[in-house]
Amino acid sequence: MDLQQLRYVVAVADTLNFTRAAERCQVVQSALSHRIAALEREVGVRLFARSSRRVELTGAGAAFLVGARECLAAADRAVADAAAAAGVVRGRLAVGVIVTTAAVDVPEVLQRYRARHPDVRVVLRSGRSDDLAAAIRAGELDIAFLGLPEGERPAGLETVVLDHDRHVLVVEAGHRLAGASGVALTEITDETFVDFVAGTPARAQSDRAFATAGLVRDVAYEAGMVELIIRLVARGLGVALLPQAFIRPLAEDDPRLALIPVADGPRRLEYLAWSRFNPSPATRAMLDVLGVRPSSPRS
Repeated sequence: MDLQQLRYVVAVADTLNFTRAAERCQVVQSALSHRIAALEREVGVRLFARSSRRVELTGAGAAFLVGARECLAAADRAVADAAAAAGVVRGRLAVGVIVTTAAVDVPEVLQRYRARHPDVRVVLRSGRSDDLAAAIRAGELDIAFLGLPEGERPAGLETVVLDHDRHVLVVEAGHRLAGASGVALTEITDETFVDFVAGTPARAQSDRAFATAGLVRDVAYEAGMVELIIRLVARGLGVALLPQAFIRPLAEDDPRLALIPVADGPRRLEYLAWSRFNPSPATRAMLDVLGVRPSSPRS
């Protein structure tokens, strides 16, 4: 058994197609199939059930895949550590980003990172703050930019607060409140709201503010994408509460929208989060670019 065979197994498991797996690994399909068959003979079990039309992991294959991924990650980390000891940062950096990140200019940060460490392959993943934090804990992400309600921290991770932000009310330009110098939650509780999906950290920020004020509101539209929320508001279908630092630059370029400060509105903290356990050289290099000093590795 060797690492290349493990890479072939992972590629087939990811694509569920021997042809696409071979293309990903840059080998001919016959060679990949031969190596996997040899591995199956060595371990004494079938890893894949396959026919002319379909490929699936067997139960044994699913169990084998977990260890295969761990072995490949350990091998990649060994190479990265050796290179770092020689003063070169290599390997892979998996970065999670919420779509409303505003505390840092992520493309600009990646540009500086690339200039310093061109040998690192950066993989970006967007998603909800809770999902991204869970991915760091699971070893799927190295570092992430998160947004959480005030008073809430990502559990089990190293974090640094990047910014404190307030939400503003976003309305269509012809709305009765457009141009107001400010509002309170009691003045907008009867409005029709557009918001993120219930149960997400982005939605919790507004839900908690209304609950704290003892108010109930009507969320008529739920959306998983902030772009869709903005479009619904611009059509006059409802109003929304969004982080000021994120929405203000967009509203300045969109005459369909108006922003109103909310005196007792939601507040958000933007975090940078990474694993407490032995961050990789690529992760430490990103922390350095961001001016963050990590704590000593923990066992």
